Amino acid sequence: MKDVHTNNAPQAIGPYTQAKIIGERVMTSGQIPIDPATGELVSGGIEEQTKRVCENLKAVLEAAGTSLEKVVKTNCYLKDIGDFAAFNAVYAEYFTGKPARSCVGGLQIPKGALVEVEVIAEL
Repeated sequence: MKDVHTNNAPQAIGPYTQAKIIGERVMTSGQIPIDPATGELVSGGIEEQTKRVCENLKAVLEAAGTSLEKVVKTNCYLKDIGDFAAFNAVYAEYFTGKPARSCVGGLQIPKGALVEVEVIAEL
């Protein structure tokens, strides 16, 4: 196992790493919409927050030596399932390979975020 770290994504806010490489796969921790430059939650609604989450995941995957195109599974968490359609519109721009996915809503997400996403990708 190998830890993955990049300054282009938010630093862990707890006792965990941004991602782990295990064999030929990388498993990310959940990313919330924190701007890595400021350490603050981005302003705006679900669209802006989903974009930031996807950019954070992209940075972590690139640091691991892979990309969004090689994602095979995502787990998505929404504060409000009513945001599902707007979330999907942004998500579809980033995950063009249509990985397997779970998506649940009605959750409390750290720092009051509207969305959190974690992925598993091939190297």
